[in-house]
Amino acid sequence: MGEAKPEAEAPKLTLADLRTDIDRIDKAMHELLMERGRIIDRLIEIKARQGGGSAFRPAREASMMRAIAERHRGLLPLDTVEGIWRIIISTFTYMQAPYSVHVDVSRGDAGMRDSARFHFGFTVPCVPHLSAVDVIAAVAGSTGDLGMFALDGGPRMDAWWTRLTPAAAPKVIARLPFVERADHPAGMPVFVISRPLPDGGARDVVLEAIVLDRWRPDFPYVLHAIGAEIIASAAEGMGLGLLVGRPGELAPDAVSATLRAAGAADVRSVEIGSHAARFDASALRPDAP
Repeated sequence: MGEAKPEAEAPKLTLADLRTDIDRIDKAMHELLMERGRIIDRLIEIKARQGGGSAFRPAREASMMRAIAERHRGLLPLDTVEGIWRIIISTFTYMQAPYSVHVDVSRGDAGMRDSARFHFGFTVPCVPHLSAVDVIAAVAGSTGDLGMFALDGGPRMDAWWTRLTPAAAPKVIARLPFVERADHPAGMPVFVISRPLPDGGARDVVLEAIVLDRWRPDFPYVLHAIGAEIIASAAEGMGLGLLVGRPGELAPDAVSATLRAAGAADVRSVEIGSHAARFDASALRPDAP
């Protein structure tokens, strides 16, 4: 038997070869974005024939962002990937129906603007306000704008969530960031509100505005036992206003019944919105092969 011939060595790539590959990928990504734009054009036409409808789909957005975080690998930071997709989603939504984002900057301008620009990009106009109440009023007076404010409502704290209780008032549709982690570049927890959505909302967590006759120290513990939490509290008239989040699968009266069982004599509760379940990406390994 003759000796085996050595395998031919694979040609070594040069910097020029790698740059050619990068140019090819960049062109393909641009082509795909333009193709996405053409699909949006058709989507706009179909929606117009069907009578229109909101372009916001908070449940779908949350699902997309979670899937991106879960499948991401390699050296490219998750921050970059998430930011690119947020700009793509928000910009194409803007193309369907132009909107502005009203933001409460009472906590300071930098953090809120970072969050607004990270999640909505620079194409969508960003309008500053000095309180959560002003943001709510601006969204209520618009035809399709969004509002954004920190969960605690800023330094001039009042029960802002009671402004969302009328049926036609804006409602919470999302909690950002969709993908949470300790080093998130826009990690300030914020609520997003819009005028009531007919569909497309996420109901993993339902928010309730509650007015009580008085506070009892065991309220946080009894609510925690059913999976609910007190997000914020403030004086409301002669009583106490609570903002409570509960699992969407709980009965609508579960929180009120629990508070009454814990000694609350007068409990009034109104649903003011909902959002997707929080997703913590801290345990993921974006650098895994």
